Amino acid sequence: MKKNGFSLVEVMIILVIVILLAVIVIPYLTAPGKSSEAAAREALRKLSIAAENYSASHSGAYPASVAELTEFIASAGSYCANSNGAATVSGEYSYACTLGSGGYTFSASPVTAGSSGNVTYSVTTGGVFNPSLQ
Repeated sequence: MKKNGFSLVEVMIILVIVILLAVIVIPYLTAPGKSSEAAAREALRKLSIAAENYSASHSGAYPASVAELTEFIASAGSYCANSNGAATVSGEYSYACTLGSGGYTFSASPVTAGSSGNVTYSVTTGGVFNPSLQ
């Protein structure tokens, strides 16, 4: 006699496999702010490289204004409202830029901790990068 369908054991095995896959995949799909955090890190990296390139071409002096920084990165104004550390929101992160001829600090903080990201990033003179959890 030929059986049609699945036995209870076969159905249970398939169910366990599906549950294991869901347990592995769901946290990656629901992780808040991962792409926003990557974008913030990339923006800070670009700003830092631009400031270091400015310094290399100006006898070691760093840009003291956003206008000077835009010589090496056109999008600096999108992240830096001014050179005094005032916040500028771009995407899910708020950026602050402190510029002076002796050095710089760029930082990015999530606009809403938890939903737009969990990590505040900063980069200082010399390209020193520091993440910190919120």
